[in-house]
Amino acid sequence: EMKAQKRKHNGNMTAILMDASGEIGKTYGATVTPHMYVINPEGELVYRGGIDDKPTTDEADIEGATNYVSGALEAAMNGEEVRPKRAEPYGCTIKYASK
Repeated sequence: EMKAQKRKHNGNMTAILMDASGEIGKTYGATVTPHMYVINPEGELVYRGGIDDKPTTDEADIEGATNYVSGALEAAMNGEEVRPKRAEPYGCTIKYASK
């Protein structure tokens, strides 16, 4: 089954967490969407924050942005220290459902 999934995603395996109740988002302190978290193979949170250093949707700005998430993923998978460990997240405020 893993081989079929890998073929389906062109060799790019991903893990996506759906958190409809907001329980995990609250636990990690997510305040905006997207608020990115990178967890290394040992299960340690190694990065939290924005995707990159350009809080914009303007394609011209995105092209020159430093992608923190890509860098964190690469470092984590290579057993290297992730830098930065945090960056200011940006996006729309998360509205958690009240109980």
